[in-house]
Parts: sequence; C-alpha cells; structure tokens
Amino acid sequence: MNAAPIQPAPTGPDTGLTFALAKFRAQLYGFAEFDAIEDSTQSFNDLAGNALVARPGSFAAGRARTTFGARNSRIGLKMGGPGSDTVKTSGIVEMDFLGNQPANPPAFGEGAFFTSPTFRVRHMALKLETPYVDVLAGQYWELFGWQSYFHPNTVEIQGVPGQVYSRAPQIRLSHTFKTDAVNVELAVAASRPPQRDAGVPDGQAGLRLLVNKWQGFHTAGATGTAVDAAGLGVSGTFRHFAVANFAAAPTETVKKNGWGVSIDALLPVVPATKDNHENALTLTGSFVTGSGISDLYTGLTGGSGFPALPIPMGATAAPPYPANIDAGLVTYDKDGNLHTVDWRSFIVGLQYYLPVGNLWVSGNYSQMHSGNIASYGADPTKVFKDSNWFDANLFWDANGAARFGLEYAHFQQKYADDKKANNDRVQLSAFYIF
Repeated sequence: MNAAPIQPAPTGPDTGLTFALAKFRAQLYGFAEFDAIEDSTQSFNDLAGNALVARPGSFAAGRARTTFGARNSRIGLKMGGPGSDTVKTSGIVEMDFLGNQPANPPAFGEGAFFTSPTFRVRHMALKLETPYVDVLAGQYWELFGWQSYFHPNTVEIQGVPGQVYSRAPQIRLSHTFKTDAVNVELAVAASRPPQRDAGVPDGQAGLRLLVNKWQGFHTAGATGTAVDAAGLGVSGTFRHFAVANFAAAPTETVKKNGWGVSIDALLPVVPATKDNHENALTLTGSFVTGSGISDLYTGLTGGSGFPALPIPMGATAAPPYPANIDAGLVTYDKDGNLHTVDWRSFIVGLQYYLPVGNLWVSGNYSQMHSGNIASYGADPTKVFKDSNWFDANLFWDANGAARFGLEYAHFQQKYADDKKANNDRVQLSAFYIF
C-alpha cells in the first residue's frame, strides 16, 4: 500500500478499471457485497460496531436474529492530474450504502432499511503533492491511528469493537522523508470538531515509519489486499468541548479538553512479495488511550448520556436537558461538573496465507475499558465499562474478482453492575471486487 494518503483500497491483482479523459487519469474500483448474518441475540444490525449487547434477562437477549444485507457495497473513483514537474494533483470520490438511517428500524421498516439503503459519502478529497509538503483537503480517513494502514482483516463490517475507525472532513499537511531503507512521514491535521459549538477543530498529529524492504501480505478489512511494508505509527489528538451548562435553559458553557494517543504496528512475521505470498504471516496491532474520544470508534457511547435534571418544585417530571453535543463524549455529575469519558483499548490480529487454494485465515482479539463511565451517577444497568471481542475468519478467492468469507465472532460486554452480556455471530459474505 502506498504511503500517500489518497489511495483506493487495494483489491488484489487484475482489479480496477483505469481510463483517461484529456488531462485526467481515473481508476474505477469497488465491490459488491452480500452478507448473511446470524446473531444469538437481537442486539445488532449488520454493522455491529460498539452497540450495546442486550442485557441478560431481557427480551432481546433470549432471541436470535437473522440479517441479510448488501449495504456495505462500495464504489469509488480515484483521479490523477493535471499537474506539473513540481506539483501533482489527485482526488478520490468513494461512496457506500451504509448511510444515515434509523439505527434500529421497527419491524415495518426493515424492508426499506436493508433493501433501499442510503447512498453516502465515504471519501471525498483532493491532494496536492509538492517536494516540500503534501496537502490533503476533504473527507478522508482520520490521521489518528494512521488509518487505514494498520487495520485488521475481518469478514465483519468494520469498525469492530476496540478498533479506531473513523473518517472526517479535514485539512492535512504532511511530508515523507524517503530513503531506500525506510520512509518517515510526519503529518498534522485540523479535522472536523467532535462538537461544532466548541468553535475549535480537532487537532491531530502523527509520525509513521515504514521499513521498505520488510514487506508482508496484508488484507485490511475484507477486500483491501496488498503487499505492505512493516510499519510503526504514533499519533495523537487534542480536542476541546464547550458544553451548555447543566440546566433546562442554559445560560453559559462549561469547557473541557479531551485527548487521545494511538500506537499502531504492522509486522510481517513471515514476509511476502506480490508474486509469492505462500505461508505469509502478518501481525497487526493497535493500542489507544484517551478521554472524550468515543466518536473515533464506530457507534461507541457505552450507553453513556446525561443524568436527569432535578425536578422543579411543584412539577411531576424533570425537564429535558438541551444537550449540544453527541452522547458518549462527556457527561455531567449530579453537582453539574463536566467530565470527559475515558476509554482504553487494544486490538491485535494475525493473518496467515495458506500455500494452496487461494485460502487464508485470520483472527483478532480486542479489549476496551472505561474507568469512569459509571462514576457520575449513570444507571449501572445501562452502561458498559468493559468489552471483550474476538473472531476467526476463513477467506477464499475463487478468482481475481470473486471472494468469499466466513466468520465466527464473540462479543462480551460487562455492564457497570458487573453483569456480563454475550452475543455470538456467524457471518457468511460474498464479494465481487472490481
């Protein structure tokens, strides 16, 4: 995978359609995906992310769910030119069908949710490359976590529990110091703020080192197969929140800062080349810690919200609190003090490419923990503080375009009252990659 930020997901040999129009070059790419999913509880849609697992004893926890879908299908166009001897220009337009729809469709809405999904922007960005600095502007992978270079291999729709997985409108400046042995890339970015009312963009910075001659076979997600150099990335984020004070009719803001650090690695344990990847073994890993960073994961709130306001004298119910920030990032305690929600996570994965049959196997394990999500008066039966997740995957490439994947995954969450909730998932997926 090229170290430059704008790249379509590599999809193996003989895929992608490249054509030229006047001064422009364009590559059409993507895949059609079919998913058949069986869950042991009624907790998730096709994209599970970090949604709450149904609590033991509830109606949903005791009943299975079968999901068929094609919403993760994707189409993209990577463009190059025009340029000059000193400036190169490129752009990317990528869409999928996982658009903003009701998270839990009612029974009468299931047909529309899964058979008429919303077409959405995934990536939409331009890049200028010069000898001194590269500029990326638009919606793309967040710099935090150096996405998607270190992503694991799963059949399951990403992001999975414990995986930083996020895209955002941003402007990024970077420069890569290149040698035959290693490339060192430095980057800074101003990204979409997690709370626009705070008036300050999300500030991110990172350093990544790639060992050019130590290469491994690596599939990011289910379709992004490439020969990638061994790499180590360190990145951080600083964010600012200005939340309406805890009152039914706020008159001021309460300010708080958040932060995050991510350390990521890709190690070719058994190296490979494009022409020979028999017995290739590749390790991926990520460790993240921070506070006020839940939006950098997929669908993560942990169940956290805001406590109820006091019931006014003479009233029978508390008035609603007009929150001006998404749930899960911050919360108030009963005394009106604002706190960011802490999260610590890691995810490790191995992928092994068999010497026969265009087959490979992969497995991943992740943990998440929040040390303070239940410290400020939240109902302990409605928030989880720990997550454990693992999966095992089998992939088969029938030819240069058709790919099949089978996965077993286990989700476990520990609620704040130490009650454990579990879900088992089996997923069969088919991909036509172009």
